[in-house]
Amino acid sequence: MLAIVLFAPFARAASRAFAWWLARLLSWAILVVFGLFGAATPASAEEAAPALDPALLESVRALALANKTSEPGAPRVDVTIGQLDPRLHLAPCQSIEPYIPPGMRLWGKAKIGLRCKVGPTPWNVYLPIVVKVWGRALVVTAGAAAGTVVADAALDEAEVDLAAEPTAAIVDRKAVVGRTLAQSLQPGQAVRQGHLKSRQWFAAGETVKVVAAGDGFALESSGQAITNGIEGQPARVRTESGLVVTGQPAGERRMEIVL
Repeated sequence: MLAIVLFAPFARAASRAFAWWLARLLSWAILVVFGLFGAATPASAEEAAPALDPALLESVRALALANKTSEPGAPRVDVTIGQLDPRLHLAPCQSIEPYIPPGMRLWGKAKIGLRCKVGPTPWNVYLPIVVKVWGRALVVTAGAAAGTVVADAALDEAEVDLAAEPTAAIVDRKAVVGRTLAQSLQPGQAVRQGHLKSRQWFAAGETVKVVAAGDGFALESSGQAITNGIEGQPARVRTESGLVVTGQPAGERRMEIVL
């Protein structure tokens, strides 16, 4: 009995020592795991966004300008570089390579990839950018509500950011005048293809002229429309010989096929 009482303090001490040793072991394991996999993981919200070298930012700008998605004759292009996610905590890197992610269109809001090529832990992140492509296009001078039929007097030409929206800005007045707006436009806003209601050039059952054009030649025939001819959508026509062809509605009772 006395032996048990005398041994109890040693048992408790050994238990505490084992618990301390186990806690230290777990701490080292956590450090190892985060050291291996924490090269580009979120850090605390109080940490500032990782600072990028000015030379690297210039490389990003040059890469974007050299590979921009532009318009023929666009007078100028601006690239605004954003910031990395402030939650990122990146391992030190001696060589960072900017690159364009596969399938990325450098038009409007886009991203440039940054990958660490020389460093203790490789990482890969994305840097947001904005590509602005300036050019002349038609704008509504006083704004217009949805459903408005656009008049020539309501239009003016101005320099706008062509990349501000996905659909193309319009330059030709003939493509806008007499069209109906599908949405409201603010004063000075560029008129784009997506702002106009699609026109119906012919209805199913009507006789349609079919024009097939190729390299240096054009053939014309007529047929009966099987589907409605909606602008921007493929339509089908049965020709006089009974052949069913598919093309793009291109005018009043007219369908074009590009060969």
